[in-house]
Amino acid sequence: MEKQCATQNKQEVTERGHWGSKVEFLLAVAGNVVGLGNVWRFPYLCYKNGGGAFLVPYVVFVVTCGVPLFLLETSIGQFSQEGSVTCWRKLCPLAEGIGYGGLLILLYSCMTYIIILSWALLYLVFSFSSQLPWSNCDNYWNTDDCVDFTIRNNSMKWTNKTNSTSASTEFWERRVLAISGGLEELGSIRWEVLLCLIVMWITCYFCIWKGVKSTGKVVYFTATFPYVMLLILLIRGLSLPGALQGVAFYLLPEPSRLTDPQVWMEAGAQIFFSYSVGVGSLTVLGSYNQYNNNCYRDCLWLCLLNSGTSLVAGFAVFSVLGFMAHEQGIPISEVAESGPGLAFIAYPQAVAMMPLPQLWSICFFIMLILLGLDTQFVAMEVVMTSITDMFPTVIRKAGRRECLLLFFCLICFFSQLVMITEGGMYVFQLFDYYACNGCCILFLAVFESLALGWIFGVQRLYDIIKDMTGVRTNVFFKVCWLYLTPLVSLVSFIWSLIEYQPLTFNRWYVYPDWAYKLGWTFALSSILLVPGCALYKLGHGTGSLRQRLHHLCQPEPISLLTKVREAELQHIADEEVQLSTV
Repeated sequence: MEKQCATQNKQEVTERGHWGSKVEFLLAVAGNVVGLGNVWRFPYLCYKNGGGAFLVPYVVFVVTCGVPLFLLETSIGQFSQEGSVTCWRKLCPLAEGIGYGGLLILLYSCMTYIIILSWALLYLVFSFSSQLPWSNCDNYWNTDDCVDFTIRNNSMKWTNKTNSTSASTEFWERRVLAISGGLEELGSIRWEVLLCLIVMWITCYFCIWKGVKSTGKVVYFTATFPYVMLLILLIRGLSLPGALQGVAFYLLPEPSRLTDPQVWMEAGAQIFFSYSVGVGSLTVLGSYNQYNNNCYRDCLWLCLLNSGTSLVAGFAVFSVLGFMAHEQGIPISEVAESGPGLAFIAYPQAVAMMPLPQLWSICFFIMLILLGLDTQFVAMEVVMTSITDMFPTVIRKAGRRECLLLFFCLICFFSQLVMITEGGMYVFQLFDYYACNGCCILFLAVFESLALGWIFGVQRLYDIIKDMTGVRTNVFFKVCWLYLTPLVSLVSFIWSLIEYQPLTFNRWYVYPDWAYKLGWTFALSSILLVPGCALYKLGHGTGSLRQRLHHLCQPEPISLLTKVREAELQHIADEEVQLSTV
């Protein structure tokens, strides 16, 4: 009877599962790595840091860090069939803190990224108005300093008045955010943003509530439709007057900028963010592949897609900014922005100056929402998978995953309510600047490449990829995993600390000292998990310190077995059984 009950309980634990098809994996990874950064960060960085010359450091970081880490993480996920934490227990237990650190960064990202989607949804709703509310200065939230750029010759008025602000800026700051005077003045919740936030959380919940079964189906739409919108906006942008001037500003080479270390650091940060390396996302997505999937070929094509999308998005964005500069009669440097400033001020202002502005506004914000939605729910899936793999017998039972996901969404939702208050933008930027900082990801990347390249062993990695894909990896990847990737990541990490600048808002608001301390607490919370977890494991092991260290640097015996070797051993065992019966 007891044996029957044990068998029944064992059957209740559902299987981990795999992608329904190869296409689902490709679309899920493409949706994750191709996000808002491709649209609002890369074009601006390219323009700001030397135009076409910026592509030199960009390509260097792609080759030495982006692609090698992309392949490394996808491969260990596919091989181990584990999440971002438990894969380290199989491959290098001493480095398990890397998984926890990446998981914490993803948790912070889930709390901030969806706020952007809520703003975009609110703008999408306003886009259906008979007249775009950010296109004129006749609204109750506008001030006497507001300038309407849809009226020709108003650009002269704007350039001559120091305190002048555009209609789109006032709509963003005074209507959407109702921004307060500082972090100390949080004020009330913005109820419209709250409703949009609830809609986005409900959407994300039902996108992933059944795991890869639901995620794999959703990405067919969310990962492909943004490209339709991007193509429409690209064609429209290039057909506008002044578009070629914008493209020229975007790509005009400025070779002298290559001597500036800051240009190289910004190129590196862009690669780590846009390729989603260092935080375990690719490990989890790869873990749902079949063992013999050709991840080597997949990674090369997906990296090419990511960088290609960034380049094309630059043409779409800067052709429109060129049109805007042409219409206002001002230099494009005065309209080019990055981050939320591009998505919620510059671009909306530009579409307000076009014929059929509602149509182009709807296309733009649908594209933003779908680009961000993919990245958001994949990050949530990575967190859920990693936690589930840590406690499989507890969570992989009917209904428990859905309950855990609901709990996770509610925790994030209530924690981020402070970000949608009147002073919420200051809190949002504090999280974004410190908790999701590039230096945290760089730190994880250094130890990830060292742990797998030197401790687990680069030759083992080579044999694993060869066994899974049937393809011998290029020797250049061995050089990267052993030397180039950890060295470049370490130099970038150190330089980011040397060049650290305290966070400010709109270049005038300086945060209080306690806010900077809180920000660094967020940043260090993920960094310190790496040495903290290693010291904890060393302190709680058995045997001498040397024996404990040796044990923690060894992978599980089964982890060393490729499928070919495993089949050989099974065949030998079967033969022994047959001989013993004879």
